[in-house]
Formats: sequence, structure tokens, C-alpha cells
Amino acid sequence: MTLPTDRPLALVTGASSGIGLELAKQFAEHGFDLVVAAEDAELDAAAETLRAMGAHVSPVRGDLTRYEDRELLVTAVRGSGRPLAAAAINAGVGVGGAFTDTDLDAELGIVALNCGSTVHLAKRVAQDMAARGEGRILFTSSVAAQAPQPFQAVYGASKAFVQHLSLALREELSDRGVSVTALLPGPTDTEFFDRGDLTDTRMGATDAKDDPAQVARQGFEGLMKGEASVFAGSLASKAMGRLSAVTPGNVAAKLNRVMTEPGSADG
Repeated sequence: MTLPTDRPLALVTGASSGIGLELAKQFAEHGFDLVVAAEDAELDAAAETLRAMGAHVSPVRGDLTRYEDRELLVTAVRGSGRPLAAAAINAGVGVGGAFTDTDLDAELGIVALNCGSTVHLAKRVAQDMAARGEGRILFTSSVAAQAPQPFQAVYGASKAFVQHLSLALREELSDRGVSVTALLPGPTDTEFFDRGDLTDTRMGATDAKDDPAQVARQGFEGLMKGEASVFAGSLASKAMGRLSAVTPGNVAAKLNRVMTEPGSADG
């Protein structure tokens, strides 16, 4: 695969819908060509949308919980014949419900995608960027990274992992020409709540979710400015993120339970 232009190249994972697709649109709008990855058939339609914005696009469909599929994506990027200017490591899933009741395989899948694929792709991308002496990496974290998340315990823990990884790599790579940014959205109007069985929670049922286009725009702007962390979305979401960062964990867990407990939408 060779993308035949001198425009900068960006990688976006989880790019078929939601924040990932909107991030890809931001890159396309700002003159980037794209390698986009996702598991589902929606990726083809997303690629056509991005091409209509003037970008050369290479879609790579695969399951990023699998080592082999991650390496296929890396091969596609390296095989483009162009340096990777930016990477948005965005793919992630969640599962809601009591830890004693949720499916073990589903939660191990969270760890494989949110943590395993993030480490794997970040390793390959960061090595290439550091060797070249330039590049930008955006990790999609979450306000959920800031405090314990009852009834989505594994998801919250996985996002805390991503947040700490992002901040650590930012420091490690600060003298290597590579900028690392964490994007921390609040509740956003995507397929996440349906896929994660969270629609019967107060958080899932609220109409006050943020626009993924707004979240992506703020994340892209923060990435290009070299910011460490971007609390994205509405003013209320940004305030929630900053408040959760300074609230004691045991207190935050009780507050979050009100929003994430199954059936709380009816309360």
C-alpha cells in the first residue's frame, strides 16, 4: 500500500463511528491522509466519507484484540512508504454491570483491546517516531480514568491504565521530538452505551451527552498544540473531569455509583 501524496499521514483506530470517525474527519479536514482501522463493516462507509473530504484513505479491517491483526495494521502503516505524522489510538470498548455478574470473556476483551492493543500500537508507533525525531500521539482516555467506576470497574481501570501510559510516555519522549496527548471525554453520544449494556443507567439514559464532533475537535486541537491532557466536551463535562481528579477515590466511587448502577435510569 502506497499513498501517493506528500500530505502528512495519520493513523486512527476505532475509526468507523463515534469519536474515532470524528477524529479521522478532523485529520482529513486539516490536510492529512489516513490509515483507518476498525473491526466492523461500517469502516468502508467511513472511508468513503473521508475520501469525499479530499483525503487519501487506506482502511484496515481487523480485530485489534488479536496480536496478528495489530501487526497487520502496523505493516499497513509502515508499508505506506511515508512517515506517520500522527496516531490517534482510540479503539476501546466497555461493559456495564456488577462485576460478579458480567461475562469474564467480555471483560478480558476490554483488557485486550483497551490495554493490550494500546500498548502494542503505541510501542510500534513511538519507536518509529522517536527514531525519526518527530511525531504526535493521541490516546483516547476518559474522565472515567480519574476515579473508580463501580459497575464498569474493568472499563474504568483500563482507562486509568491508558491515562498513566500516556503521561509516562509523554515524559519519556519529551526529548525525542514526539508529543503525547491524552483525550479525556465525558459521556459522549456514541454507540458505547448500547454496546456496553449501559442504557439502563442514569449515565447511559441522560440526554446531556456530548457531541462526538466537539470532543474530537477539542482533542485534535490539543494534540496539535502539544497539550498533555484534554478534558473534552461541554463545560459541565470538563468541570466533572477536573473535579473527579481531586476527589478522594472512596468518595468518587460512591458518587459514580449513582450514575452507573444498573437500573439507576429509573431512579
